[in-house]
Amino acid sequence: MAALTEFELIDRFFRRPESSADSARGIVLGIGDDAALLAPTPGNELAASVDMLVSGRHFFADVDSEALGHKALAVNLSDMAAMGATPRWALLAGALPDADAQWLKGFARGFFALATAHGVDLVGGDTTRGPLNLCVTLLGEVPSGKALLRSGALAGDSIWLSGALGDASLALAHHAGRVVLTADEAAACWNALLRPAPRVALGIQLRG
Repeated sequence: MAALTEFELIDRFFRRPESSADSARGIVLGIGDDAALLAPTPGNELAASVDMLVSGRHFFADVDSEALGHKALAVNLSDMAAMGATPRWALLAGALPDADAQWLKGFARGFFALATAHGVDLVGGDTTRGPLNLCVTLLGEVPSGKALLRSGALAGDSIWLSGALGDASLALAHHAGRVVLTADEAAACWNALLRPAPRVALGIQLRG
């Protein structure tokens, strides 16, 4: 495809139609200006999280782009879940080696499917040409004084798990040839690596 400018890329793959419901979602001004303007809900604190995904370190270069779009947002959603925060707005920055239309369509599909499921709006970002790297900043809300903090853990507390541990690591070990898995085992582990399931609802429930 012909080279796209940054704004053409955003308009084609990442801008969603403006809606009269934007104000109800706390969006005063979304994508299109130098910064987004947001209106947090009164009585809430703003939770902010940022995660980078680097090709060759956090994912393989040939990963399915739809799965990568899912994972790029999911890792931040897990941070919100850990804090008991409700995710609200996302900012997406990426370095892309080229503007491949099919790759971008898949990435956007995976990203927005998860964003829609958790009520997250993409309100800004940045793109540049370079080796594939992604960075998502996620903003959420939590009632003042109600955030779940690491410092709240005390000696003698019970530790509860909401899922299996180590499946994603096992997928990497399988890929490197250090362990042998059946086809079904490998599929389950790859799903944990590429499509993690953030426990946002559980975090909010635990917050009370």
